[in-house]
Amino acid sequence: MNTVFMAGHARLPSGMAAKSVYETLTITAEIDKKYGVIVAANCTLATEHGRDFIQRLLRGYSLQEGIEKPVEIIKAHYLGKAGNALASALRDLYKQYEVYAGSGIAGE
Repeated sequence: MNTVFMAGHARLPSGMAAKSVYETLTITAEIDKKYGVIVAANCTLATEHGRDFIQRLLRGYSLQEGIEKPVEIIKAHYLGKAGNALASALRDLYKQYEVYAGSGIAGE
């Protein structure tokens, strides 16, 4: 298999529909081992439309280039209450990627 699966987590703000189901927001991503490209992504937003929108925003970005560009894209295009939580979860996912990339098993 040429991909790995990672997740990042962040606390949800109060007053969100998803908060009644989840205490935290999670972004998951399937990432190409060699190039760090996000092949697919999902999150625990309450609506399918929101989850699909986040997937389309993140797909194709290489984590080898850092996380600031995808964070900026989310902040510019997702204007719901979960924007900061999405950015935080994405940064947390990136921390997991950095550990993985530095472990020596990336690209195997």
